[in-house]
This record gives sequence, structure tokens and C-alpha cells, in this order.
Amino acid sequence: MFTHLWRVYSGLSMANIRKILHLDLDAFFCAVEELRRPELRGKAFAVGGRPDQRGVVASCSYAARQFGIHSAMPMARALRLCPDLIIVSGKYSAYSVASRQVMKRLRALTPLVEQISIDEAFLDVTDLPEDGETLARRLQAEVRTDLSLPCSLGVASNKLVAKIASDVGKFRARQAGKTGPPNAITVVPPGQEAAFLAPLPVEMLWGVGPKTAARLAEMQVHTIGQLSQLIPEVLSSLFGKNGADLARRSLGQDDRPVVTEHETKSLSQETTFARDVSDRQVLLDTIQQQSEQVARRVRKHGVQFTTVKIKLRWPDFTTITRQTTLSQPTDDGSWIYRLAEGLLLKEWRPGKSVRLVGVGVSGLVEGPRQLGLWDVETQKERALDETVQALRNRYGEDVIARGRGDHRE
Repeated sequence: MFTHLWRVYSGLSMANIRKILHLDLDAFFCAVEELRRPELRGKAFAVGGRPDQRGVVASCSYAARQFGIHSAMPMARALRLCPDLIIVSGKYSAYSVASRQVMKRLRALTPLVEQISIDEAFLDVTDLPEDGETLARRLQAEVRTDLSLPCSLGVASNKLVAKIASDVGKFRARQAGKTGPPNAITVVPPGQEAAFLAPLPVEMLWGVGPKTAARLAEMQVHTIGQLSQLIPEVLSSLFGKNGADLARRSLGQDDRPVVTEHETKSLSQETTFARDVSDRQVLLDTIQQQSEQVARRVRKHGVQFTTVKIKLRWPDFTTITRQTTLSQPTDDGSWIYRLAEGLLLKEWRPGKSVRLVGVGVSGLVEGPRQLGLWDVETQKERALDETVQALRNRYGEDVIARGRGDHRE
């Protein structure tokens, strides 16, 4: 019914109706691994970290999913569910190459492509003469034929419903007992957004997390249709601005455009230790390496930063962030470690174990660099940074390391 109505609507002259596609590559990491290693096809395997190092499942094959394994699951638990599970270390450079190949084909169809992750993108195909379903089938066939990668698509008049449509298509494929890639295409015609969403669980709606879902369940609201029946003012009183957004989304309303470029708001690097770390020197060495990595990304993006921050996670999963802000923007990477070190030593106490540590910068701005009072003192430091990076680019990351005074107590 939905497909038929789309074709009826597509024949009408309705300039304000958009055609939005959401493309989601099916089990992307695993699909790439099967191309690299054909012997994995049909077998239960997972891409991710080692179980003895707190590794998690980044992606798993459809054969592995039959055992209840899913992404973000601890690898140790995945092995308990399937003792014969094959664990594959991720080859992220291969995934990046495959992702770029897919996005290149999307942009050949339309320049209005918004990549939202390595394996997902929105496309605005409103100006193309074909109907949404025809374009979706063409894209799916091209990606499968040219790149041997499976994908599912949602077609709707806005991003919200298109994304949910692709999720529903995958879910229905599982319900139907399909054991391989869903290769689903789900079309929601204009005017049918609310009807399509109504029977779905509220958790599928953007903005409904565990806490919001629990609060709605207390009100006997379990489906998006039930949510849409609530008075918007009631939702606003319960959930603030998010309540007003939920009222609109529950009716399938979303006027956000497809954004072809995203502003970088922050740059960061994190490390989760294989075992909790309480050694001061190890923590300092880690944040120095992270600071250098972030500094390289600052230079690569051609931006300046105003804020340096650290992230710490204790063994009980309690997580804190601390930050400090400079008086003016800088692209001097040496400041990242200097400030991160101070933030770390202010929060950490000798003997206290750390599960995760991270360093980042935010308050990013573009434009010509503004010299500050400290710049005269750091010209040699900047020249050293550039020399070190040149050596690493030519001979590898481990060719040289920055030194500093002994911080052991």
C-alpha cells in the first residue's frame, strides 16, 4: 500500500514534498571482511577487540547473530554465547576505502549527500525525476554489483521517517526469518508518515532514550501512535524542549535539510586500558601520546582551539570531564599536553585506578592565526613539532618520541 501511494503522489506537482533516502550498509565491517577473506562467508564471526583486553563487538556476521550476539556486546560474553566464534581484528583502513567508494556513488547520483557515519548517509533526491523507490533500487543494485556490498534503504519525505523506515525494513527481514543481509527497501509515501510510525515502539523515535521511555511507560505510552495522542503542552511540561520536539516527531514531522558539510566542533582521543592503570607515569605517557595525536589533527584541519579537556573513567564506570580555556585561540599543539597534564594531576590521586583516559580540544575556530604573548617563547617548540611530524610521516610513528622530565614521585 505504501509503495502504491508513493507512486500516486510522485505523479503530482507538489514542490514542497521532498524525496529523502537513507542508506545503511548491512553489517558493513563484516561485509568488507568477507570480501577480504572469502573463507569467512557463512561463518559466525565478529569484528572487534580481544576478549582478554575488554574488547567489544564492533560488528558481527549474520551467522553470529543467530546466537544472540550483537554490536557493542563485550567480546567475552559473545564467546560464551558462541564458543566457536571467530574473532577478527578490524582493518579500519579497508573500511574507510570501501566507505569512500560507496559515498562516491551516492554523490554521482546527487551532490546532496549527508554522510552521518562510515556506513550511513542521507540523500536529497527531490530534484530528480524518478520516484524515490526507483532511485533506491538503482542505488542498491549499483552498490551490490560494483562493490559487492549489501545495503538497505528507507524512502520518505524527511530524514526522520527515512531513517526509521530503513530500520523497520531490517527488522521485518529478521522477523521473516531471513538469515543473511536484509537488502531491504522500505517506502513511506507523503501523507502516511504518522500512520507508518503509529504502531512502532516509542524507543524507535529520535529523542526517546531509556529514561524518557521509562517515564512514558509509566504513563502507559508504549507506541509512537500513543505518544502522538498526548497534548504537546503536556509533553513540554514533562520533558521541556525535547517534549515539543517529541510531539512533532511522533507525527512524522521533520524539516531538517540534508547537510553536505558538518562543522567540526571538537577533536579528541581516548584510550580504554586492557587493565585498570594506577601508575602515574603510564597515565602521563598516555595523555602525552593522545595530546600529540590531537595536535596533529588540529594541524590537519587547519583550526585553532580555545579549550583543552580531559576525560577520566574510574573502574566503577563513573566518568568525569574537566576542562580549561585559554584567553585566545591557538593552534600551538604544545599547549594541549601542558594543560591536560595539569587537569589530570588535579583530579587523580596516587594509587587510584583509571579505566579510560582521554584528551580533547574544543572551541574550534578557523582563520588566520592570532599571535599571543606566549608565541615568541614557543617558536622553537613549533619548529620542533613540525620536524618531529616530518620524520614520522617519512619513517613511521615510532621513529621518534617527544621527551620530558621524569614525573615519577
